[in-house]
Amino acid sequence: MRDFTDDLKDVSRRLGEAKVYLKIEAQRDRFRELEIEVSKPGLWDDQEFAKKLNAEYANTKGDIDIFDGLARQLEDAEVLHELAREIDDASQETEIESSIKVIAQSLNGLEMRSLFTGEHDEADCIVHINTKDGGVDAQDWSELLLRMYQRWAERRGLEFEINDISPGAEAGIMSVEFTLKGRYAYGLMTSERGTHRLVRISPFDNQGRRQTSFSNVQVWPAIENPDIEIDETDVRMEVFRASGAGGQHVNKTSSAVRLTHEPTGLVSSSQEERSQLQNRERAMNRLKAMVAAKIEEEHQAELDRIAGKQATVGWGSQIRSYVLQPYQMVKDLRTNIESSSVESVLDGDIEEFMVGYLQWRRAGDDS
Repeated sequence: MRDFTDDLKDVSRRLGEAKVYLKIEAQRDRFRELEIEVSKPGLWDDQEFAKKLNAEYANTKGDIDIFDGLARQLEDAEVLHELAREIDDASQETEIESSIKVIAQSLNGLEMRSLFTGEHDEADCIVHINTKDGGVDAQDWSELLLRMYQRWAERRGLEFEINDISPGAEAGIMSVEFTLKGRYAYGLMTSERGTHRLVRISPFDNQGRRQTSFSNVQVWPAIENPDIEIDETDVRMEVFRASGAGGQHVNKTSSAVRLTHEPTGLVSSSQEERSQLQNRERAMNRLKAMVAAKIEEEHQAELDRIAGKQATVGWGSQIRSYVLQPYQMVKDLRTNIESSSVESVLDGDIEEFMVGYLQWRRAGDDS
C-alpha cells in the first residue's frame, strides 16, 4: 500500500494557507450578520443597496462553502488513507490519489486570491483610456484597447458600463471612461494601469509605413462613500447630450455631466441617469473616489520611496508593447511575460498578464 502521507500534508498545508488569505473566520462572522440583513423586510425598498448586499452574501457564502467542501474532502481522504494503511489495502490507492489531485486542483484556482493584497482589490473600478501620441492611429489603438477590455470583461463575467466616450476626428476614440463591476475588478485591472504601445503597419497611411501609437490607461477603485470632501469651487462642470443607450431622452436633452477636478486634472462623467442632477451626483461620487484613491496612491508611493521598496508602475509609464509588424509579440515590460498570439490578446485573452503582474506586485511587497 502506497504511503500518501506527504501528499496529504502538502494539501493540508495549502488548505491552511487558504483559510488565511480567504479570511474564513472573519467571513463566517460577516455571513451571520448578512443572514440577518438579507432577511429584513423592506430590504428591496433600496434596490441598489439590496443588490450589493445580496452580492456580498453570495460571495461570502461561496467562499465558505468552497473552503468547507475542501476541508471535508481532505478529511475523507485522510481517514480512507489511514484505514487502508492499517490493513494494507492497495485497492484504495487510486481513489486516494484521485481525491488528492482534485483537492490540489481546486487549491490551484483558489491561490490566485492570495495575490489580491490591496485594500480595494475586491472593489468595482473606474477606467479611463486616453489617446496619446500617434494621431489617428493612436485613436484607433484606444478603441482596440476598449474592445480588448470589453471582451475580457465578458470572459470574467464582469458588468461593463461606458460612462463617457469622445470619438476621434477620423477614426477610433480620443478617450473613454467606463466602469467595471464585479468581484476583484479593481485588483485585476491594476495590472493595466500605464501606457500601452502599439507597433504596426498603419491602415491609415497610403504608403504603408510602420506607425507607433500610445494610449494611457488609468484605473481607480470605485470606493463606496469615500471619506473626502471636495471644494465645489475646484470642480468645473460641463453638460452634454447622452450618447449611449438609455431610452428616448438620449440626444434630446443635455442631461449627461462631465466634472473636472481642477487641482488634479481628474475627470469623471455620467450619462446613465435621466436627469442632470442625478448624473451630477453619480459623477461627483466617482470623482471623490478617484481623488481619494490618488491621495492614497501618492501617500503609499512616498512610503515605498522612503523604505526603498520596488515601486509599482504609474499611469504615465510604459508597461506593455503590442507589436504586429515586423513580428508578432505582446510583451509586458514589468514582468517580461510574452505572447505571440497577438490576435487572442486583443480579443481579451489577457489573464496571463494580469496574474503575472499580481505576482510581480506581491514579490515587490515582500522584498
